[in-house]
Amino acid sequence: MNGQNRSNIVPGARVNIVLKQDQKSGKLTNGIVKDILTKSSSHPHGIKVRLMDGQVGRVKEIIEE
Repeated sequence: MNGQNRSNIVPGARVNIVLKQDQKSGKLTNGIVKDILTKSSSHPHGIKVRLMDGQVGRVKEIIEE
């Protein structure tokens, strides 16, 4: 599932995000959502979240458990 809709993302979900410094390379970082930072219901580049470890990036995919 992609991370462009805020309604698909909940705190505690496992996701792959792209960090700001990795946007050119597209390198993904795996983690668990702590906070949802994007206020709008959708975003074309992915909803911005903060992971449990403090990293911030845009959700590229939601990992179904």
